[in-house]
Amino acid sequence: MHPTAHVYGSARVWYPPNLIMEEGACLGPRVNCYCMAPISLGRGVIVSQGAYLCAGMHDIEDPDFQLLVKPIVIGADAWVAAEAFVGPGVSIGRGAVLGARAVLFKDAVANGVYAGNPAQLIKSRKLTAQGNSHD
Repeated sequence: MHPTAHVYGSARVWYPPNLIMEEGACLGPRVNCYCMAPISLGRGVIVSQGAYLCAGMHDIEDPDFQLLVKPIVIGADAWVAAEAFVGPGVSIGRGAVLGARAVLFKDAVANGVYAGNPAQLIKSRKLTAQGNSHD
């Protein structure tokens, strides 16, 4: 945990040793961070209220539904908006945006804007010169 990272008091983190937060990263109110595998938040990442980061699932091909875990990586300056869901093994590129209540099970490209269930790329961000200060 970087000293400038911020976790709101109402956020829930399952197994904190698997959570990596770089400079200025933030887990907002009521975020559920299920760190069954490592979850990494890059510099300046914002995870908004009620979002769910889930690094575990069950093998539906196994009759005993054995647990499978896969890390989540969220690149610098990305934003996971309110009540969005990020599934196991997903990487979100630098500066990408996952819209409110979107459900992401596949990787998101840098500066991509995603919405829906399942989340789909709807556009690319066009950043101004001052829009991305973490170079």
